[in-house]
Amino acid sequence: MPPDNPALPEKPASIRNAPLPTRAAYRRSPDDWRDQVLYFLLLDRFSDGQEESRPLLDRQHRGAARTALPDGTPWRWANWAESGAHWWQGGTLKGLSSKLPYLKRLGVTVIWISPVFKQRARLDTYHGYGVQDFLDIDPHFGTTRDLIDLVDEAHRQDVLVILDIIFNHSGANWVYPGGQRTLPYKPYPGRHPFGRWLGAGEQEINGVQGPSDGVWPLELQDPECYTRAGKGNLGEGDIGDDNAEHKRTDFFDLRDFHLEADGLLNDLARCYKYWIALTDCDGFRIDTLKHVTFEQARNFCGSIKEFAAGIGKSDFFLVAEVAGGDYNQERYLAAVDRNLNAVLDIGDMRRVLHGVAKGYEHPARYFLDGFDPRNTMAGMGSHRNLGKHHVSVLDDHDHVWGDKIRFSSEAASEHQVAAAVALQLFSLGIPCIYYGTEQSLAGPEASERGFLPNWNRADGSGYATRYLREAMFGPTHPRQPKPGDPAAPEAALNKSLPGFGPFGTAGAHCFDEHSPAFLRIAALTAVRRKYPVLRSGRQYLRQLSFLGKPFAFYGPGEIVAWSRVLGETEALCLFNSHGSAGRGADVLVDASLNPTGSSLTVALNTAQAASPQPSSYNGFHPVGSSLPVRRRPDGTAYVEVRSVTASEVLVLLNRP
Repeated sequence: MPPDNPALPEKPASIRNAPLPTRAAYRRSPDDWRDQVLYFLLLDRFSDGQEESRPLLDRQHRGAARTALPDGTPWRWANWAESGAHWWQGGTLKGLSSKLPYLKRLGVTVIWISPVFKQRARLDTYHGYGVQDFLDIDPHFGTTRDLIDLVDEAHRQDVLVILDIIFNHSGANWVYPGGQRTLPYKPYPGRHPFGRWLGAGEQEINGVQGPSDGVWPLELQDPECYTRAGKGNLGEGDIGDDNAEHKRTDFFDLRDFHLEADGLLNDLARCYKYWIALTDCDGFRIDTLKHVTFEQARNFCGSIKEFAAGIGKSDFFLVAEVAGGDYNQERYLAAVDRNLNAVLDIGDMRRVLHGVAKGYEHPARYFLDGFDPRNTMAGMGSHRNLGKHHVSVLDDHDHVWGDKIRFSSEAASEHQVAAAVALQLFSLGIPCIYYGTEQSLAGPEASERGFLPNWNRADGSGYATRYLREAMFGPTHPRQPKPGDPAAPEAALNKSLPGFGPFGTAGAHCFDEHSPAFLRIAALTAVRRKYPVLRSGRQYLRQLSFLGKPFAFYGPGEIVAWSRVLGETEALCLFNSHGSAGRGADVLVDASLNPTGSSLTVALNTAQAASPQPSSYNGFHPVGSSLPVRRRPDGTAYVEVRSVTASEVLVLLNRP
């Protein structure tokens, strides 16, 4: 046990007056969060630490990992899909710890973990958003000690940890009168009567007695802590209306907190201060911030920020999803008085990112529309500092806007996703990679998708999101039964279903460090880490000229090029957005930064990074080669880029 990690204190039953844990020292915040590369994972679907007991998936022969169940039932796609929608797969905190070296080699510097707190027993909330005890770890994932050890080991490997937290609602810990899980919505100020608490076995009880009954800590057991407005429309009402329907409704059957209740907001904030003090984590992703008022968000975030600063974390990272997609991000950031570090770009910007990387969208949609402060789509601005307030997202666990499938599900190649990640890594903002992106997770091959229920179709139940959540570690079977059932051991398996493994398989993992996407993304993160201009420089979309055409912004399906400029350094980033054919162009560069006789040196070529022998690569534009800066009679400065193969990425610098 590290000397700065004290003995684990007894979990308090009440949070309001409980002393918070202390450490001898805490990890300081990074100087600039733009220097980081985030990696978001669903803990249940990432790793159980037992991959050595399973083979690495042979992606060319996936049928070998689609075998009959122990009772002889043949492989059925409906069973695989059922496993992914309803069942815990078995990922753990110790499993994540075992994969820290893998993530380091990918270039990850920050792990964002889905909620780890204790869930309502016997329910299928493997995603972690149905909390029953805000001061305990769900036994599916491990123990409080496992979380502490994970953060300590991550810090030893120079990796930071962000926890996903919820203060808008609790799990389905009680029922309305008559045992109703949901009731029709009552507009403000209407409230339904409180019913009864649910016990560990989901039976109705009059009072909370055991640790798996009702909700914990004690302060949350007051019925006045809950809005009790029933189930309404999560998108209804103006974001500026404190009593809008989307701020009062239950989140399906998850119970909305009545944050105006005396002391409740402080109690919830204190629960999360407890986890900061105990684990030394480095930030929070705040779930459903769009469902609380601006004042509540400001007060909660400010309280967390002040506490963290008091123990030496001067810039404890707070990031959130907000209402209105990308349209209202700046409004939220201003309203929360910058107590919120950043917002997640999960609206139109995520979809445009997909389209530009695949050659379906004009690059101006991303670089000019998306980063123009006068444009209401995102309003990010082109100035280098505004990137501090946005986390770039390519895929996530919900896809609230757009298709319910990963980028690679309809990609032209296994490595096309690396071009999209290059856009994230080398444009303004803080990049976030979703788990499995580096393995091009995509679900089953296209020929099998017709057998899958709700493939890429939202059905109102949320089950379409299952295809965003394959289990990388390749479980043979899902977990069964749920923790809290005294009739069977916690580790028992449901052998009537296959595990929800990668690419429509079970029993084989896909932590392949030689996969086409992994090799390229690792090279991308390495060059980003090496050159500050790629993290904090100003940004300019560059014009192209080809086939005798004048310099202009062309697309889609052509070279996409942009520069990052920091001081006198220019980094020219580009990729071929065509998914199957080579492309080339003359690419404009800054004439003042690149005088006559100068050149740009290739710092990255993803085709070379992924080649069997990178050191003997003999293709176009090898790393270390130079492109002379040429000039047209009007003084326009450019470089000649030729024969960039499909979806490959180049980075060139004038001052390598």
